[in-house]
Amino acid sequence: MTQIISRLVATVLGIGYAPKASGTFGSLAALPIVWGLYHYHADAYAMLALALFIFLAGVWATHKIIVDQKDKDPSIVVIDEVVGQMISFALVWPHLGAPFAWALYLGGFVLFRLFDIYKMGPVKFFDRKVHNAWGVMLDDVFAGIIAAAVLYLGLTAVLTLK
Repeated sequence: MTQIISRLVATVLGIGYAPKASGTFGSLAALPIVWGLYHYHADAYAMLALALFIFLAGVWATHKIIVDQKDKDPSIVVIDEVVGQMISFALVWPHLGAPFAWALYLGGFVLFRLFDIYKMGPVKFFDRKVHNAWGVMLDDVFAGIIAAAVLYLGLTAVLTLK
């Protein structure tokens, strides 16, 4: 039973089984969560608390999946993308209801995917050096943090120019 639950969690209810671009689909799965939290009046702290809960569930579920596998970061595991994508919106949270919010969602999505795919700095470290469930989850956390910073700087620059 724990194997079934861990697979459901790690694959985000099966999204990780997408034949191509499973990480992109995992990231897309986070967008309605973020949108719903914002529009039902949660604050950024509540969103980050949920991301922390999902992170911890992801560490558990990912460990259950990879413990006996040679591949320590299988493409079916996309819970890490959900967490990282959620984090990418933390610094622009107050603006997610603005008329230009669509640009923030698009920008956050694209930036997170770029930092997740091209792996630099701490993202690369956790991806290449930490070969366990923590590494799988933490590389996306750091991709989300970097995406959040870049998105915030971009938003600040645009708002300053107005």
